[in-house]
Amino acid sequence: MEKDRTEKMMPAVDSGGHASPEEGGSIRIADEVVAIIAGLAASEVKGVAGMSGGIVGGITEFVGKKNPSKGVKVEVGEKEAAVDIFVIIEFGARIPEVAGEIQRSVKKAIETMTGLSVVEVNVHVQGVALPHEPKEEEHPRVK
Repeated sequence: MEKDRTEKMMPAVDSGGHASPEEGGSIRIADEVVAIIAGLAASEVKGVAGMSGGIVGGITEFVGKKNPSKGVKVEVGEKEAAVDIFVIIEFGARIPEVAGEIQRSVKKAIETMTGLSVVEVNVHVQGVALPHEPKEEEHPRVK
């Protein structure tokens, strides 16, 4: 008998991960949540140096991994999401391969975690991160 009471209190969830309104309410996932998921998934792809915060005064702002929603723009509907990702690629990486992997990774992460259907993932390559060269000693050598 206890089991029946629990089942009645739980909202019915459709295959998209959303509660049916007639069964107990609705579930709305904030755009910021989807943007964070997308940003983390993109930043984990090999060849991505970081996210780009956009172009300010002609300069691309390198964001890194501290704020995963930076460099991500999302449009979230009731059952679908569209994503624009702005990235900086590591020098030497094959851009089409990295961009394709970003699309696959972001789509999978969003669909798995939210139940939303991702209709598009647009990757905008904003720059290339040059390899870091070792810094020379600041003090002259004494012979």
